[in-house]
Amino acid sequence: MSVKPPFTEETARLKVKKAQDLWNTRNPEIVAQGYDPDCIWRNRDKFFRGTSAIIAFLQAKWTREKSYRLRKELFAWHDNKIAVQFWYEYQDAEDGLKWKRCYGLEDWTYNKEGVMIKRMMSGNDLEIGEEGRWYKDGVNVEDVKIGEEHW
Repeated sequence: MSVKPPFTEETARLKVKKAQDLWNTRNPEIVAQGYDPDCIWRNRDKFFRGTSAIIAFLQAKWTREKSYRLRKELFAWHDNKIAVQFWYEYQDAEDGLKWKRCYGLEDWTYNKEGVMIKRMMSGNDLEIGEEGRWYKDGVNVEDVKIGEEHW
């Protein structure tokens, strides 16, 4: 059963954590099931729409972003919209497998059935090195205390 708008704080948090869990599978076909077949996406400087484009984008993303681990937190919500703050870490296959962290924000819009019809993402990458990692192997991303300076 899909959580439908209008969202409350509780239902918006459920949507955010479900998305976090799906993205941490790093399986493009599974992740794409969370979006309307005609969903509009902007990811940084890329604009596209639809399931096949989402899957192709995610395949390319996770070919480059090795050892990907993500945490999402609810930033704001209203009616059928949710804003999310996120942090993810990865090894950049196009930059000598250097560790990086992306800091970003997303805004999501849902239809009345609770299916996402628009996803807009802005993010910035920072090289962190092994010593700067939060989500080391065996660490639950939910257990990491993210300080105010990173919010």
